[in-house]
Amino acid sequence: MLCFGGPHSFTGEDIVELQGHGGPVVLAALLATLVERGARIAQPGEFSERAFLNGRIDLAQAEAIADLIDAASVQAVHAAQKTLDGAFSQRLHTAAAALTDLRVFVEGALDFSDEDIDWLADAKLAERLHALEALIAQTQLEAAQGRRLREGLTVAIVGQPNVGKSTLLNALAGFDAAIVSEHAGTTRDALREHLVLGGLPLTVIDTAGLRDTTDPVEQEGIRRARAALEKAELAVFVVDDRTGITAADEALLRSLPPMPRLVVRNKCDLASNPPSVFDDSGVRTVRLAAKSGAGLTLLSDELQSQAGFTSGGEGVFLARARHLEALAAAALHLQHARTQLAARNHAEIAAEELRLAQLALGRITGEQTSDALLGEIFRRFCIGK
Repeated sequence: MLCFGGPHSFTGEDIVELQGHGGPVVLAALLATLVERGARIAQPGEFSERAFLNGRIDLAQAEAIADLIDAASVQAVHAAQKTLDGAFSQRLHTAAAALTDLRVFVEGALDFSDEDIDWLADAKLAERLHALEALIAQTQLEAAQGRRLREGLTVAIVGQPNVGKSTLLNALAGFDAAIVSEHAGTTRDALREHLVLGGLPLTVIDTAGLRDTTDPVEQEGIRRARAALEKAELAVFVVDDRTGITAADEALLRSLPPMPRLVVRNKCDLASNPPSVFDDSGVRTVRLAAKSGAGLTLLSDELQSQAGFTSGGEGVFLARARHLEALAAAALHLQHARTQLAARNHAEIAAEELRLAQLALGRITGEQTSDALLGEIFRRFCIGK
């Protein structure tokens, strides 16, 4: 039995930790005895929620605990730990402090507007605002990287039969995840593999070859392929490098849902072409040989680029969609404030925009957060934690 006294424990409360020996049966008996004597099983995320409510961690740090548990790569672990250690929160507190200074300056100018001094024309005010916008922009960039580390990218491999889609999936996965055959229509269902390329988690979907067919089973595979495309964020369209993009390929490309595309010209070795990356009619194209693996590194780099992701970013911290939305809102309010201050005739509106920017940042750390959002966040944690 270990005792942790508040307020220096994880939750800020007095905590007793019981360590039971033995397997699941012994631990289940221990839990049953504790419940019989008045204890209860913790709710999902309850300890992290208590730590947040008692001021031991902020909301971004609490979310990082769940992200650390769910991390799919070493890079994601490091980024989650960075957030848990408070790097993201410290950046936000720095921005909030700068916002407070700006608000004091602008609202002070309003209080002394009857004096014959143009406070808002002070060059230092513009410099401070520019520096703050740069800080928010850098934070947005790092948070966007962190979100990709956390959520990854969903890629659908599409194209006509026998262009090497399944071979490409196997090459990316590093093992025979899909059956490869010279017979058209071998892939009948959407096959998903979860990979990590350069730290970026990828869900790669190998789909049935898209063509007109009377085979009812193959027709169902094509229907599922198009359904998978609707859920993907990027379409990797595979063609045979010996023929290039044919009229049939052009028709298939036009039939795809509106989404980012990356063309892969496979079997470049059979076409006597070296692996390369180039633009073809405005579409990024990778020339490779999936069977031998030549050019796979080029494809990996291009997939990361398409996701807006760079490997090994030391400054990256894990982030979520709501964090990016709040940062975008703060940036927009700062832009509006700058416009009003430049006009020097709507200082009251500028002051309000600065206040709204500060509220947006507060939503990330939990200083301005509804009970409903808190319940949703902690409900997603595993039991206890």
